[in-house]
Amino acid sequence: MESVEGEAPLRGQAEIWKHMFAFIDSLALKCAIELRIPDIIHSHGGPITSSQIASSIDSLSSPEISYIERIMRFLGHKNIFAAQHPSDGGEPLYGLTHSSRWLVTGSDSNQLGPVFLVENHPYIVNSWHFLSQCVKEGGCAIEKAFGGVYIDLASKDQQFNKIFNEGMACNSKILTRELLVGYKHGFDSLKSLVDVAGGIGGLISEIVKSYPHIKGINFDLPHVITTAPVYNGVTHVSGDMFHTIPNADALLLKWVLHNWTDEACVKILKNCRKAIPEKTGKVIIIDVVLQPDGKGLFDDAGYAFDLVMMVNTAGGKERTGLEWKKLLEEGGFPRYQVIKIQALQSIIEAYPE
Repeated sequence: MESVEGEAPLRGQAEIWKHMFAFIDSLALKCAIELRIPDIIHSHGGPITSSQIASSIDSLSSPEISYIERIMRFLGHKNIFAAQHPSDGGEPLYGLTHSSRWLVTGSDSNQLGPVFLVENHPYIVNSWHFLSQCVKEGGCAIEKAFGGVYIDLASKDQQFNKIFNEGMACNSKILTRELLVGYKHGFDSLKSLVDVAGGIGGLISEIVKSYPHIKGINFDLPHVITTAPVYNGVTHVSGDMFHTIPNADALLLKWVLHNWTDEACVKILKNCRKAIPEKTGKVIIIDVVLQPDGKGLFDDAGYAFDLVMMVNTAGGKERTGLEWKKLLEEGGFPRYQVIKIQALQSIIEAYPE
C-alpha cells in the first residue's frame, strides 16, 4: 500500500510530462500525413522499412532517413503504425493499423487525413495561445490571433481555403454514410427535405440519390449557392436562415447549431418551426451530444471539440443532453429523441408537438 501511495507523486509528474508534449502527437502525425506516409505504406501492400518510406517520398532532395526513422519510431510507439522488429536486428518494419488506415488518401468515406490537416493548420493551432487572454477579456481566440474567424481567413487565403474545403468534404462523407445507415427509415415518409446551410449540396444529393421520391432543396447563403453544382432531384435556393427558411416536410441541420450561441440557435429553430407542417413536420439535427460520464468512444473528441468551438467561433459550443433539451424547448420543439450513430455526432430528431 505504501509503495503505491509513494508512487502516486511520480505518476503525477509523468502525467504532466505527457501533457507537456501532447502537441507532438498531433504535429508528428501531421508530418506523416504531409509526407503521405500512410499512402506509401498502403501502396506497398504491407509493412516496409524507414528506408523504403524515404525512397518513396516525393522530394527534390534526398529525404533525411534518420529523421524518418525517429518519427516512425515515435508513431509506432503511439500505435498509429504497427511496428515489427526483426529478430535478426534488422530495420524495423512499419505497417498500417486501424487508426492509420483512416489517413490513406482515396479511401472513399473512410478518410480523416484532410480533416486532421485543417485542425492542425497554423491558423487553428496558433489561436490556442490566445485562450487565456480570451478567458480574461472575452472574445474569440482566432480573431485575436489573426483578425478574423476561420471563414474570414479561408476567403483571404486560397491555400487554407482549399485545405479547409477538402477537410469539410471528407468529414461530410463520413457523416453522410452513417446518416444513411443509422437513419435509413427516417426519410421513408418524406416528400420534401431542406438541407439548411447545406453548402454546395453534397449531403442532400446523396440522400435524394438513396431516396429518389424526396424533393431535395439545398439552402445556403448566395455566395455559397453560386458555386454549387447541378444535382439530379436537388434545387438550390439562396437565402439567410436567420430570416426565413424554405418550406418542406422536414429540415436537416448538419453540424450547424454548434457554430452559434444559444440565442442564435433559438432564432434558427423558430424559423425552422415556421417552415414545416405543425403536426407532421420534423427537424433532423446532426450534432455532438456531450455525455456527462465521458466514457463513450467519441466522448474525448466531443469535449475537445467544445474547446475547438470556443477558440474558433464567436459563441459556438458543443452541448450536453440537458442543454439540447432547453434549446429545443425554447425553439419550439418540446418532443425529440437522440439517435446514436457510429460517428462523433448523433442525430436529434425533433418535433414541434
